[in-house]
Amino acid sequence: MEQTATTHPHQLPDAHRAEAEAALEVLLDSSLDRIVDMVCTSRDGAYEALAHDGRVAFRRTADGSYERIAVSGRDPLADQTTAKFTPLADERANPFPHRSENAYPHAFDQIAQLFDAPAAPDLCVLHSAAHNWEDQGGHLGEHGSLGLVQARAPFVLAGKGVRKLGLVPRSARLVDVAPTICALLGCAPLGDHDGKFLAVQDGRVLTDLLDPDERPRTVVGFLFDGTNSNVLYDMAARGEAPNVARLIEMGVALGHGALASLPTVTLANHTSIITGAHPGHHGVLNNAWYDRAAAEQVITNSSATWPWSMQHLFPGVETIHHAVHRTWGDAFTASVNEPCDTGADYSTFDFFRRGEVPPIPKDPFGLPHTTERFVRPSKDYSWSSVVDHMGVDQALGIIAGNYRDASYPTPRFMWCNFTLTDAAMHEGGPYSEVAAASVRDSDGRIGEILSAFERAGVFDECAFALVADHGMEQNDPTCRGDWDVALRAAGVEARDEAYGFLYFGVPRG
Repeated sequence: MEQTATTHPHQLPDAHRAEAEAALEVLLDSSLDRIVDMVCTSRDGAYEALAHDGRVAFRRTADGSYERIAVSGRDPLADQTTAKFTPLADERANPFPHRSENAYPHAFDQIAQLFDAPAAPDLCVLHSAAHNWEDQGGHLGEHGSLGLVQARAPFVLAGKGVRKLGLVPRSARLVDVAPTICALLGCAPLGDHDGKFLAVQDGRVLTDLLDPDERPRTVVGFLFDGTNSNVLYDMAARGEAPNVARLIEMGVALGHGALASLPTVTLANHTSIITGAHPGHHGVLNNAWYDRAAAEQVITNSSATWPWSMQHLFPGVETIHHAVHRTWGDAFTASVNEPCDTGADYSTFDFFRRGEVPPIPKDPFGLPHTTERFVRPSKDYSWSSVVDHMGVDQALGIIAGNYRDASYPTPRFMWCNFTLTDAAMHEGGPYSEVAAASVRDSDGRIGEILSAFERAGVFDECAFALVADHGMEQNDPTCRGDWDVALRAAGVEARDEAYGFLYFGVPRG
């Protein structure tokens, strides 16, 4: 269904206020304080964040900034700094931070953008840093919430056209990635808008990271799904991720990370990275949500729906691929294992949409850059290793000029998504040996791609970006519980999508 993000922003329907208030009474009770960090909503022309010990209401002003209009008790969004919990030793010294100790960067904008979407939930429930969501199989690593460690992704920019600054103590946002890559490449801005390269753009160009006197011929992006930035930077510094370390030496890494958009989950932020727009503005709201207008559940984050997930983009939303083609009509762009592939000339998921399957190894045993210690006991590690190897195989073929009997020119822009880090950091937590193995394996795979550009003789004309779609936080395995159970016990009827998007007055899924 076609809709735009800002024409009809979502407000809590009057017909469901009583149900929402009943739900809030349950969710904000002290008995759930350990698992419910806060609840966000939009009503009466304002946005709200409510917690057990306080609440704040705020609104967007005419100039696009925000102002608090009411605070009761402790303001749950009081700390919006980005510098906390770095480096890794500091993060590990502050496990499972309570909201009174946590930080919520860009929180006003993060909450507002979500409710700008017509299909936004009536209530968005954010789980605490400690919460171990047992329905996810008792994962020891989690994300999805607004807290700093779950939102903080790594961001490295390197190569031609990038200043050599090393690891710097600053932050950005994932929505800044797309416009920065467009500016780095030298894409033509839209109209007279300096710094605007995409029709729907929330991000800004990180100008101070770029060398205005140089332009790369090619930009290659790597996405390490679900990677804790402190862990990645620490491993690079200790020589366990030499290719990541090489990129940092060639350019710049943001020590305070690049902050994901709410909700800090996969499909929402893959799309934000490539479009430069927040989920509430590009249309892929979550891994699952409910579309009231169409009266249907939308699921994007599954093997059955990934190839078609971008059909949910709002009309007019553009990707980096569009900006490149608008500037160079004959440019070739490639999207490898990346679901946000709209506008790409080559896409892995085009094969699936055509009913084809790219060559996939039957198992991971014997594949390069694969830690057999973990592929044998872990199905997720095994499958992700196969998928990521398939992606490298495609990338190497494209760089060499031929893949599956098709010829390709050197891409102007290529994006490569890797899934293993997310699987491993969920399973063992970000500080585990399985997580470290996933970083080493993924580092080896991007090393193969870097070497391929060297063999092609174009490495010095390339720039490289490395990001994740969100962070990953160690949780407390003893902190169990399910707010849906408490809601049902209180007689509150709510549809809960993706564990946190609550809708009232619609059939329960």
